[in-house]
Amino acid sequence: MALKNIVKEMRDGIGNISRRGSERRCSENGKHNMRRRGRSYIAPEGSSSSSKIIVEQSQWANMPPELLLDIIQRIEASQTSWPARRDVVACASVCKSWRAVTKEIIRTPEQCGLLSFPVSLKQPGPRDAPIQCYIRRERPTGAYRLYLGLSPALSGDMSKLLLAARKIRKATSTDFLISLVGDDFSRTSNTYVGKLRSNFLGTKFTIYDSQPPCDTAIHSNSRSQRKIFPKQVSLKGSSSNYSVATISYELNVLRTRGPRRMQCTMHSIPISAIQEGGTAPTPIEFTNCCEEQIPSSPSPVSKGKKPLVEFSSTSLSGPLESFGSAGDPLILKNKAPRWHEQLQCWCLNFKGRVTVASVKNFQLVAAAEPNQNVSVAEQERVILQFGKIGKDIFTMDYRYPLSALQAFAICLSSFDTKPACE
Repeated sequence: MALKNIVKEMRDGIGNISRRGSERRCSENGKHNMRRRGRSYIAPEGSSSSSKIIVEQSQWANMPPELLLDIIQRIEASQTSWPARRDVVACASVCKSWRAVTKEIIRTPEQCGLLSFPVSLKQPGPRDAPIQCYIRRERPTGAYRLYLGLSPALSGDMSKLLLAARKIRKATSTDFLISLVGDDFSRTSNTYVGKLRSNFLGTKFTIYDSQPPCDTAIHSNSRSQRKIFPKQVSLKGSSSNYSVATISYELNVLRTRGPRRMQCTMHSIPISAIQEGGTAPTPIEFTNCCEEQIPSSPSPVSKGKKPLVEFSSTSLSGPLESFGSAGDPLILKNKAPRWHEQLQCWCLNFKGRVTVASVKNFQLVAAAEPNQNVSVAEQERVILQFGKIGKDIFTMDYRYPLSALQAFAICLSSFDTKPACE
């Protein structure tokens, strides 16, 4: 049987199981219970109900492990681009056994350079070649959409939506809410992945993640730099925000000509990640950020505030300790452009990925001290580049150790108005 026919039958089977399961649950619970409990009622896991829900297994659930492994390996190797790669996601949706095998076969973007599951957007990019994306800005709605592809002209309908953001202006700051879908930016939704917040002047930004960073040397070695507010109980299931990075734009007091100067401090990525043999923190699961947790002690956070965990040096609650350079956070700075005499403008080599001059264009490289043992070649390697190619169309290329979410948030900071920096 051809692989395409197998995948088609799997999709049909998944749809039939979902429909039959929904009908069975409705008939067992009854209309009376639905009216009494309300639509928002969710039975706790492991609770004893009047009748147990029997999940029907499809014909693919009892497939021999050797054959199952061979099928998924063939599908994964043949579908290396979207939208064809959705067949790999379909394999993980068949049943638990298929999902377990698929998770073992699928490698991280750092290893294979491919994006498969939502958790891939929070994992570091490849080391060798960058992942090429583009951002489409929608001025009327204040929305920004990140697509996987070279450009809209080359990718067309084949582009895969990775992340979307909506700009919300406030009295003293600006928020960019980031979601997995383009029509739901609610913090209570399971598609909410993080946000970007600016200060009043638009010179400093903070990147928040919806789930806590992985345990790394920067966190375990510098416990005195952590200030943790316990989570509060929220009936609406509001998510927590964890500060993982800060972005600072240098003030241009003298109004000199030239591109913006920026610096990114990645508190969730240690400098050891770009040292020889180093690794960056890589989450393996997409944690449900809407789970309710009861604090063990009275919460110092005022009512209505979101729980917050920060990993910045500004939240010190005790005396500083001396840590090794391996525990220092990774700092990125924009690559200095050169002045082109003939063109009379500042120039950077974007290797054809940027075609329109703009103050928003930038390239980020690692900023390391001599005692941090980072090679010169690694310091000159462009980790993230962003630039304009048309009206409201921008390219974004990122690589290790940044993730797609971190790179997208950094690029969003360039869209905010910065009168004091230009």
